[in-house]
Amino acid sequence: MPERTPESPAARLLRASFTTEEAVYGVILVAGMIAVSGAHGATSLSVFWTVLVTVVVFWLAHLYAGTVAGHGLDKDRIVGLGESFRHALRRSLGLLLSSLIPLVILLLGAGRLINDRLTIWLALWMCVAVLAVLGYIAFRRRGAPWYIRLLGALTTAAFGIVIILAKALIH
Repeated sequence: MPERTPESPAARLLRASFTTEEAVYGVILVAGMIAVSGAHGATSLSVFWTVLVTVVVFWLAHLYAGTVAGHGLDKDRIVGLGESFRHALRRSLGLLLSSLIPLVILLLGAGRLINDRLTIWLALWMCVAVLAVLGYIAFRRRGAPWYIRLLGALTTAAFGIVIILAKALIH
């Protein structure tokens, strides 16, 4: 068996927070917000602010709920508020991290490096790509064969594609 190199704290945090259900949920939330707020000719800047504020509010609510839910008795020991908060923070960071790439794309549009319409579509398709990567990683971590990893990636990405189809039908 090959020797494993120890992970850095940053790598552990990224693994523990980015490849979680919160990350998948965050990308789906971001894609939905982009589709809805960008549906009626909104600028990239206004879509950026709508998505950013919504993601931060959802993240804070998720962090609060996770802290409260994790605090108290766990089997045979008491989980303190600080421990519960740290655990909730690690888990919920995926919701924030997963929004970074689409938000950066929206900022490129806000800076007029890409026109608004193209920016919104590019950010939506990037959400699909991020979902595919998250799905692939989730199945790879479980030791699934390549074709199951690919199926997992496609299935996870399908959530973003459904949002894109809805946007296309609404627009």
